[in-house]
Amino acid sequence: MKVSSPLKIFIVDDDVMMAEMLRDKISDNTTHTVLLFHTGEECIKHVGEKPDVIILDYFLNSKNLDASNGMEVLKAIKKVHPEIHVIFLSSQERYGVAMQVLQKGAEYYIIKDKEAFEKIEKILQGIASDL
Repeated sequence: MKVSSPLKIFIVDDDVMMAEMLRDKISDNTTHTVLLFHTGEECIKHVGEKPDVIILDYFLNSKNLDASNGMEVLKAIKKVHPEIHVIFLSSQERYGVAMQVLQKGAEYYIIKDKEAFEKIEKILQGIASDL
């Protein structure tokens, strides 16, 4: 049986409470390193640290109206580091939005609902076991 490798994970969400809850959930049962960023611009500044996974919110401009949205951040990440796994976590339930982010390089699109954190944990387990 293959042992899972610890991951470096960035969580990018302007909802501070949501980001902290997700970080706590991931950190509780793993040895993953989890860093929080509340703007896409902060994440992009640190993407050179080469995280294994970025969990990215679609709307990142609720507090700063000039902030980049998740789609813009995804494009910037994939331009420089296409190998980074990107999981979108969003309240957007429109099929077109999901298809658009998947076409631009995100691997997963998770809707913020009561099962979202469990879905993310399963995805992270799969990525960690593949490293």
